[in-house]
Amino acid sequence: MDQLVHLLGYPFVQNAIAAGVVIAIVSGIVSRFVVARNMAFAVHALAELGFTGSAGAILVGVSPVIGLMAGTTITALFIGTLGVRVRERDAVVGVVMAFGLGLGVLFLTLYPHYATEAIAILFGTITGVSTSDVILLLVIGALTLVTLAVVYRPLTFATVDPEVAEARGVPVRGLAIVFLLIMAAAVAEAVQVVGVLLILTLLITPGASAERLTARPGRAAVYSVAIALTCVLGGILLALVTNVAVSVYVTSLSFALYLGARFLVGPTLLGREQRRPDLGAEGARAV
Repeated sequence: MDQLVHLLGYPFVQNAIAAGVVIAIVSGIVSRFVVARNMAFAVHALAELGFTGSAGAILVGVSPVIGLMAGTTITALFIGTLGVRVRERDAVVGVVMAFGLGLGVLFLTLYPHYATEAIAILFGTITGVSTSDVILLLVIGALTLVTLAVVYRPLTFATVDPEVAEARGVPVRGLAIVFLLIMAAAVAEAVQVVGVLLILTLLITPGASAERLTARPGRAAVYSVAIALTCVLGGILLALVTNVAVSVYVTSLSFALYLGARFLVGPTLLGREQRRPDLGAEGARAV
């Protein structure tokens, strides 16, 4: 414990915790919609092609973080534009991801040195973020949450019943593209903690766990954020005292919490809810 208290006094630890809080809040809120909209595969594609963007940025001498943001944003626009219908989306994601990964391999092959910065993005580097990185994460996180707040009600309606929402005049296609861009920002942030290879941990597991704890959308968002915070902060603190990678603890904690939500706590909490909320009615009120 004394060792942990001592480590908390270091700026790099404080930056890691600050960045972790921002990333967990954004990931937790976005995760709930990712699960509800069945977009786990899209999250994986955004992360993989974010890595491609990072590799391309390093090749031309630009910050890999800028490349990461560019890669996820371009991928989101491609998927949102081409995958108009849900039944088309997985095929589009697969096509775009395959092409993007091929480009990533090309960029790494052309780079004359060992791409340490790009490789680090595969596994996450939360303990290496600087104060300027934290500020950038805060700005991206704030813009992401503000955008999500603006589209929250119609997005909820389009998520629950897209056919009815479209019939009521809700711009379902436009909302799909906007949410993909929100996901792109969330992925770019979450990669800093768990890396590209483990991105599903923060963008899927909190929302999937929260779904097992309550049927109420608002309460599910709160639970999802709480779970993400527990995983990220717990992972950072455990990594500090054991010298094991943060991503190992984040993924382990998230898996344990999911199992607990699914088999232990979840059935009890859902049983206490007197009735499931009428999500369709809530969606109708959204517009």
